[in-house]
Amino acid sequence: MAFTHHNGERPSPAQCYNKLNAAGDALYVIGGKWRLRIIIALSEGHKRFNEIQRAMNGISARVLSNELKELEINGFVTRKVYTDFPVSIEYELTPYSDTLSPVIESLINWGEMHRQRIMHAEKSEEKNATALAEIL
Repeated sequence: MAFTHHNGERPSPAQCYNKLNAAGDALYVIGGKWRLRIIIALSEGHKRFNEIQRAMNGISARVLSNELKELEINGFVTRKVYTDFPVSIEYELTPYSDTLSPVIESLINWGEMHRQRIMHAEKSEEKNATALAEIL
């Protein structure tokens, strides 16, 4: 069953409720401005805190620290402490984070499509404004 009824029958209230809860759970875990970006940044391999922060242009250390804690609590990231001198901490994705691959790929594809749609619409508006200015 698709989540919309545009091309078929409507979902029952119970089905709709279940889907809303599932979507809410997913958004709670991976939602926000930074979490998926952090996961994508870590997809290249383990990184230290400062490396992640540099890759995530615009995130504060406090926000990054909180987001990494949340991702660790939800099983997407592991934190490894190396007690050598100096002490270093690295973060890496867990195998469970691989379950997000189809979600991330779908979001990327949709984002690319949406960006093209918006850019095309802006170009069409510019052409229409130019044509109108020529007529007037």
